[in-house]
Amino acid sequence: MSNRIIEMLEQQEGQYVSGEAISRELGMSRTAIWKKMKKLEELGYRIEASRRLGYRLAGKPAKLTVSELLGKLQDSSFIRTVKLFDAVDSTQNIAQRLAEEGAPEGTLVIAEQQTNGRGRMGRNWISPPGKGVWMSLILRPSLPLQFAPQLTLLAAVALCRALKELAPLDIGIKWPNDLLVGGKKISGILLESSAEDERIRYVVAGIGISVNLTEDDYPEALRDTATSLRIELGNELDRTEIIAAFIRHFQQLYTLYQQEGFSPIQSLWEALSVTLNKPVKLLTPAGQVEGTPIGLSESGALIVRKPDGAQTLVFSAESSGPPDARG
Repeated sequence: MSNRIIEMLEQQEGQYVSGEAISRELGMSRTAIWKKMKKLEELGYRIEASRRLGYRLAGKPAKLTVSELLGKLQDSSFIRTVKLFDAVDSTQNIAQRLAEEGAPEGTLVIAEQQTNGRGRMGRNWISPPGKGVWMSLILRPSLPLQFAPQLTLLAAVALCRALKELAPLDIGIKWPNDLLVGGKKISGILLESSAEDERIRYVVAGIGISVNLTEDDYPEALRDTATSLRIELGNELDRTEIIAAFIRHFQQLYTLYQQEGFSPIQSLWEALSVTLNKPVKLLTPAGQVEGTPIGLSESGALIVRKPDGAQTLVFSAESSGPPDARG
């Protein structure tokens, strides 16, 4: 029924269609039509409503296309295959299945919508259709499993550099891999690995970027902690440009990492971090650690100086802000 409404509005080429005409054509009540219009707006359609004139289609969601993306990546040899879906439960699940089936490094899975997107610690990731970048990239590095966390930090640097290139915002990395603007999250990264004999078989790097979401797309409980590039800039961004920029920066840093190791990535991460030199409480698997992060170790762990001056390495934790912060 929604498709039929869109067809009727498109046929009028930007002119208004009365609610009465739509009601008569589809055999629906005016209230049911209003609800359908609201649903279409959630899907990214821009619909103008007038009590006197009816409804007018003011804009359609800009959908991603493989051909346009590959055109922007024609100078890149890294991406081997692009799989684009309208809706999936999670791009991570699709990419993991493809990796198990032997998909090569450089296979990129993208979805217009995720119905069960996930972030770190099993959290859900809000992934409405046509408004963000929801993608997973298959990697097959020749590395011991212990170095997998370094790739998370590398991906965070690549994404931060790509977004700062396209959006004039003060974007920084919260350890280990969240991107923040003004203290609010705009992106998250989730790396999941498969190993055999302590060596990596493959890594799936999941990237979620809140590009063109509006405040209405977020539950009220998240509006103080999450934001989008559109909210911060006041205008929409081209999602294809963002994907292409990330791939270019990732390929550059991945090559550098393979040639020179983690040291240059470490320096870049520290320069972009919003975590360092600020007191935090870190909830680790072994318990709570309080102190001030001062840098990364050669392995990619966070170096934390505790109140007594001793230093400790944190490999995995949740940050809850300064020791006296609430919530």
